[in-house]
Amino acid sequence: MKKITVDTSAFLFNDLSELPKDDLELMNSAIKTRNKAYAPYSKFSVGAALLLSNGKIITGNNQENAAYPSGMCAERVAIWKAGSDFPNMIVKKIAITAASSITKVSKPVGPCGACRQTLSEYEINQKEPIEIIFMGEVGQIVKTESLLALLPFSFDSSYL
Repeated sequence: MKKITVDTSAFLFNDLSELPKDDLELMNSAIKTRNKAYAPYSKFSVGAALLLSNGKIITGNNQENAAYPSGMCAERVAIWKAGSDFPNMIVKKIAITAASSITKVSKPVGPCGACRQTLSEYEINQKEPIEIIFMGEVGQIVKTESLLALLPFSFDSSYL
């Protein structure tokens, strides 16, 4: 048996004031759409904003229903909307933010496993990295240069 080390890196910002202007604009779009999330069951609202290569910003938020947990995450709402409306556009980056009506979310909230898998499919297919920027409601923000930095042992169509 041999132990291997997986190396990944990310940038850490203390708060929104440290983000570059274009990342701040994208995160503000995610915050705005987070505030429109339909999360009556989990009380956990998530917003996502994607920047496409044509300059358009596509947003999505989590959508729950009474057959909880059969709702949908913000990241997948946004990426599928982009794939549906702009099928040939490259996704350059995605900003994600989460808030709770129960407690203040002050730690960065990255995409769940299902969203990481879905986003990785887009990144692999477009053959260009998707930057991921994520935060809670307040506080520190994490930025990676690629979705695959969050999912180093990814599963893709080459296994099928």
